[in-house]
Amino acid sequence: MSAADKKRTIALVFGGRSSEHGISCVTAAGILRAIDREKFDVVPVGITKHGATVLLGEDDLANYRLEAGALPEVSDNGTRVLWPASTETRTLTLVSSDGTVEPLEHIDAVMPMMHGPYGEDGTIQGMLDLIDMPYVGSGVLGSALCMDKNLVKTVLQGAGIAVAPWRTVTRDEVDRDPSLVHTLDEGLTYPLFVKPARAGSSVGVTRVTEASEIPAALDVAFAEDRTVLIESGVVGREVEIAVLEGRSGERPRTSSVIGEIVFNGRDFYDFEAKYLGAPGVDLELPAQVTDAEFDAIRDAAVRAFEVSQCATLARIDFFLTESGPVLNEINTLPGFTPISMYPRLWEESGVEYTDLITELIELALEKRPAY
Repeated sequence: MSAADKKRTIALVFGGRSSEHGISCVTAAGILRAIDREKFDVVPVGITKHGATVLLGEDDLANYRLEAGALPEVSDNGTRVLWPASTETRTLTLVSSDGTVEPLEHIDAVMPMMHGPYGEDGTIQGMLDLIDMPYVGSGVLGSALCMDKNLVKTVLQGAGIAVAPWRTVTRDEVDRDPSLVHTLDEGLTYPLFVKPARAGSSVGVTRVTEASEIPAALDVAFAEDRTVLIESGVVGREVEIAVLEGRSGERPRTSSVIGEIVFNGRDFYDFEAKYLGAPGVDLELPAQVTDAEFDAIRDAAVRAFEVSQCATLARIDFFLTESGPVLNEINTLPGFTPISMYPRLWEESGVEYTDLITELIELALEKRPAY
């Protein structure tokens, strides 16, 4: 068997301490059911809501589904998975519930399918870099930057990429000067969106239509993060495009279609609509856009992917306005269930879900060292 044909072992890491724990579990289960078993073995590594790293059986993970609007959760079964202590090995260690310690598996690459803080923000990426472990997704800088809505908008705006007008405020600033709340809408256009700087899946986001609603919206957002954005609503179609890193140093690739979020009675694409089947939102795929509109979205997406130091994959969301695309968010570890927008965009572009998973892993194995 040649090196190219050698079967690889992948650590599929999911769960975590963020409020998006359950969505991460559903994402990982979708990947486990679809991954090419002729090319990859899988070690399911769950992280509980308290940060314990446990070994799960494949049957346990495969049963993680959205049922009656409920999200699954990684339970602590008493095992502990230990990462390699140095770059000299890529073998995980298993501590069984009875205290027995034994080598687990040699790992070729990690798929950290974790959303939100402690998974999508550069933290686990930094740990994996320390032990020279290949992984799917952006590195420390790209992950941390794109996770912080304030900082990434600052960088993108500096690169000439259009973003929605916004202001930022911290919990400490409001505590020191409560009157600041009454000036946060200055220079912005209603409706406003009040959102945590470092959260995803629309967790903690509130749409407000008048100034009196801002204090309550801040409380919701501050429950997720100490830094909050107040952002002007943008009049335009909400569209999304999928990006893949180029092979061997080539420029990033995009899906050949875009998707559109169409609102039928819901104010915005919130957590319930994204994951729990709440009514009022439809997904149009492919979206009907002109060639010029598609080219503008694609070019802005590729530029944003490169400027923000993304790697492997990203889903980039835009408002398509009369004057062109306005970038909303960059998602470095987007939802990846079979029905999520990112894999659906690639499926519409001729890349099946299983093949897309293979491409992500091969990109991770090809990835050049950070330094």
